Amino acid sequence: MLCSVRPLAAALFGGLILMSAAAGGAAAQSVSQEQRSAEQKSPEEQAKEEAQRRSVEEYAEAAKLPGNAGLPECVWSGRRIAMLLWRDDIDTARRHLELYERFGCPTEHLKIAFRCLVRQGNIDSKAQERLSERVHACWVNPDAPAPSPTAAPAPAPAQ
Repeated sequence: MLCSVRPLAAALFGGLILMSAAAGGAAAQSVSQEQRSAEQKSPEEQAKEEAQRRSVEEYAEAAKLPGNAGLPECVWSGRRIAMLLWRDDIDTARRHLELYERFGCPTEHLKIAFRCLVRQGNIDSKAQERLSERVHACWVNPDAPAPSPTAAPAPAPAQ
């Protein structure tokens, strides 16, 4: 009996040594990752963190709206509906509208936010980030005046 216990104890002891070595290596690896993140982040990581921070700020700004228009689910779905309407994707916007209404979100706010978006005129179709920013600005302040048109160069006189 004593002979069979020793190999078992040796195996358990060896397993413990291997587990502690693996845990030590993992701890060292996580420390090096923390040091790396504190020292230098890749541009992709920085952009991701900036987008996350901006998103949180946008929802905090929208939370100040009266009624349900500032609820996160209303902000999220309402802005998407406005973007879909802008892109003439009426069928998808209609499906999202059912969800928006199911959340108890105010359709009147969606209407005036989209009106604000339309009043501001065309957006460069290649600059989708610009559309998102404009939709958010109209969502949090739908009564904002339309921006003044930028000064376009005068056309050359015809001869």
